[in-house]
Amino acid sequence: MISDHHTQCAQILWDHHCLSEPVEKSDLIVGLGSYDLRVADRCAALHKMAMADVICFTGASGNWTQELYRSSEAEAFAERAMALGVARQNIRLETKAQNIGENVSLTRKMFPDAGAIIWVTKPQTQRRLRATIEAWDLDVVSCVTAPQHGFEDQPTQSHSKRDLICELVGDTWRLAAYPERGFTVSQAMPAAVRDAFGLLVEAGFVDHLPPNVRSLADR
Repeated sequence: MISDHHTQCAQILWDHHCLSEPVEKSDLIVGLGSYDLRVADRCAALHKMAMADVICFTGASGNWTQELYRSSEAEAFAERAMALGVARQNIRLETKAQNIGENVSLTRKMFPDAGAIIWVTKPQTQRRLRATIEAWDLDVVSCVTAPQHGFEDQPTQSHSKRDLICELVGDTWRLAAYPERGFTVSQAMPAAVRDAFGLLVEAGFVDHLPPNVRSLADR
């Protein structure tokens, strides 16, 4: 059972992971594949606003999507964007990436001349994506954005509120652990976020954590 207190703690993590970066006209829109097709919707909306002529969708098939889509995340997102009116000739596909680091690096290799990129992901993945972009030192002007909705509207038919809270807990640990591995840059983590993480771990929202990890210090 998810109590009001659990929800309040999850909201603290959500607010930390979400960013509010301004979106400006760029050379490319990159949509990171996931279980959430609203990322493709956001890419299509930005394209219709003439923020960039080309959209690249990136993503293979992951733990949360291998039973969800007929093909790769990138292809599923492309189908969604085309259904929303984006022409196929304005879409590129990167279908190998299996994590955010590969989303970033493989897409950059496809578009070495892009000077400005709009990166689109789930709301709760924005901070981790920003930290990954900075770790790769891409020599490109980047802005990170996401579908424009709040925590309570994020659960989907395939990804429940409990799944979302576990995802937030897991990605909070990754923000703390990944800089040591060179995957992301280090970012400050407020005490309220640390406390909320600890309370949610104690309550059992640990499905997205590696085995035996139960604190931000565990590696």
